[in-house]
Amino acid sequence: MLALALAAAALVLVLADVATTSTEPVNEAQQAAAPPTKAGRGKKQAPVLGKALATANPLYQTGRLTDVNCSPGDLPAGSMIAYRRFLTRVTNCLNKAWAAQFRKAEATFTKPRLRIITTKVKTPCGAWNTGADGVYCSTDRTMYLMISKDQLRNPFPLGITRLIAHEYGHHVQQISGIWGYYWTAREGATKAKRLQLSRNSELQAECFSAVFMSTMKGTSLVTDADWAYTVDWFRKNGAKGWPQNDHGKGPTQAAWMTRGFNRGTPGACNTWAASPRNTL
Repeated sequence: MLALALAAAALVLVLADVATTSTEPVNEAQQAAAPPTKAGRGKKQAPVLGKALATANPLYQTGRLTDVNCSPGDLPAGSMIAYRRFLTRVTNCLNKAWAAQFRKAEATFTKPRLRIITTKVKTPCGAWNTGADGVYCSTDRTMYLMISKDQLRNPFPLGITRLIAHEYGHHVQQISGIWGYYWTAREGATKAKRLQLSRNSELQAECFSAVFMSTMKGTSLVTDADWAYTVDWFRKNGAKGWPQNDHGKGPTQAAWMTRGFNRGTPGACNTWAASPRNTL
C-alpha cells in the first residue's frame, strides 16, 4: 500500500497565468507555453471547429479504446534500466491504442516523445515545476517523466502506468484539436471560467487514462483490488494539493476515473459537454 500511495499521483497544472503545486510524494505536471496547434484531420472527415472541437470531437464516436494486449512486464525495485524499459513499453502500447482510435475517427495521429530523467530539466515550456514528477510539454510534444529514488525503491506498476496514460491524455487533447478550443476559450476569460476550463482538461485526461487502464482490467498489472484502492485514494486525497480547485474535487476525480474505466470509450470522457456540477 505504501508503493501505491507513492505512485497514486496528485496532478500539477502550469498554464500561462495559473500555477499550482502539490505536496503529494508523486505528482505530474502539464505545462504549455503557448496554445497548441490544431490537429490535422483525415480528408473524409468533415472539419470540426470552435467549441465543437471539445464538445463534439470525432474521437467520441469511435467506441471502445482498442485493446492492444499491453504487457509491459515486471518492474523490479532499484533498477533504472527496468523503469526505462517498462515506461517505453507502456508508451508503445498507448501509441498503438490511440493510433487505432484516430484511424477510426479518420483523424491524423502523431506520437508524442518520451524522455525519462532523474533530475529536473528546463523544457521548451519553461522551468520544471517544483515537486513535479511528470510534464507534458505541448511545444515539443514530449512527455517528461522524472524517476525519483522513492519510486525506484517502491515501484508500483499500476500507479506509474496511470500517470503516463494521463500525460498521454494531454497529448490526445492536443493532436485531436480539443486544446484548440481550450486555449481559445481561456483568452479573456474570468478566473472562475479559467478554473472551470482547467478542470475540464484535467478531468478528461484522467478519464482518458482510465479508459486505457480498462484495456488491462483483470491482468496482473490492473487487478480489481489495486484499481479500487487507487480510485479511493484519489477520492480522499486527489484535491488536497489544489486550493484553487483547478483539477476537481477528490470525489469528482474518482467519478471520472470510474466512468472511463467502466465504459472504456473516449466518448465517456466528454467533460466539455458535462454539466458544470459534474466537473467541480
